Amino acid sequence: QVQLVESGGGLVQPGGSLRLSCAASGGTFRSYAMGWFRQAPGKEREFVARISRNGGRTYYADSVKGRFTIARDNAKNTVYLQMNSLKPEDTAVYYCSADGSYSGSYNPSQYDYWGQGTQVTVSS
Repeated sequence: QVQLVESGGGLVQPGGSLRLSCAASGGTFRSYAMGWFRQAPGKEREFVARISRNGGRTYYADSVKGRFTIARDNAKNTVYLQMNSLKPEDTAVYYCSADGSYSGSYNPSQYDYWGQGTQVTVSS
């Protein structure tokens, strides 16, 4: 059983930056590919970014490509999401997730474990 705890959300002005962190415990962190998803009010949960087990491969939704960066530190059991040039449409609850399969999926149903989420609000 893997526990995931996100932190780093908050209120930021358009054009600003935030860095989200997700600390994992209770499992072998490097055994999981890790993902970030987000869910805005009234919308479905959507894929944001994914990183492979060793951090060598990253994948992004088109909407965040070039602005967001996913990274992981397997020694610290932590995955990060650096978010730059934030827009109001980035406002959502952001969730960290762990995928124990080798599917490379962007589908949230494929992921095994989830954090509780952290709110990101982009507004002036």
